[in-house]
Amino acid sequence: MAGEVAMEAQEKEAQVAAWLKKIFGDHPIPQYEVNPRTTEILHHLSERNRVRDRDVHLVIEDLKQKASEYESEAKHLQDLLMESVNFSPANLSSTGSNYLNALVDSAVALETKDTSLASFIPAVNNLTSDLFRTKSKNEEIKLELAKLEKNLTATLVLEKCLREDLKKAELHLSTERAKVDNRLQNMDFLKAKSEEFRCGIRAAEEKLSARGMDTSLSHQSLVALSEKLAELKRQTIPLKKKLESYLDLMPNPSLAQVKIEEAKRELDTIEAELTKKVDMMQL
Repeated sequence: MAGEVAMEAQEKEAQVAAWLKKIFGDHPIPQYEVNPRTTEILHHLSERNRVRDRDVHLVIEDLKQKASEYESEAKHLQDLLMESVNFSPANLSSTGSNYLNALVDSAVALETKDTSLASFIPAVNNLTSDLFRTKSKNEEIKLELAKLEKNLTATLVLEKCLREDLKKAELHLSTERAKVDNRLQNMDFLKAKSEEFRCGIRAAEEKLSARGMDTSLSHQSLVALSEKLAELKRQTIPLKKKLESYLDLMPNPSLAQVKIEEAKRELDTIEAELTKKVDMMQL
């Protein structure tokens, strides 16, 4: 088995060498590494080249045969013309030769089997049909092109509008961004001021506390008192309404005088206490 494989490889190498010698002729064969893989590739190429050469040779032989047949047919027709009407293309004038060449060229262009009217008319009809089909196709293409141009125009207009909207949006975004930046700066400033006021309030509270300020005068206490005062005012609303029902009654002068004096003393006490607290806050 191994001997058969070796003989087959040697045979392929010999075929490859012969093929390369045939290809390059008198020119030196390029150096290449001889191994099973390169031998197999070159052998495959040589086989394909041999098949191609054979096909080309067959085509050449067929063309030679057809050329010989055409020459024989042309000679037969020339002899027939000479025998029947004593006419030869060589006896034609230059104008007649031009007409004859034009006739031959037309037959070749129309791919007719001969130059008879029976061959020319169907060929011309087919060419006319092709022309009408081409014109119809051209009209369809023109309509399609017009639609595309219309769509393109609409697309360009839409693109222009979108670009303008985009510019407006970018301008608006830039304006809003500037506003946001300004607000952020203001916010940072307000935060810094708030922190500054908070520190100032804390320092003032500590200073006032060190001086023995009553805790009831602190901001939290005053806020609580304000809320309590608002609640008391809310609670006095129904009492005021109830009191209004007694305003039409005949008052007791002596009792009213006592109440007025009590209210004046209470008001004086509140004003004195408030003045004292305000003075302490200004220290």
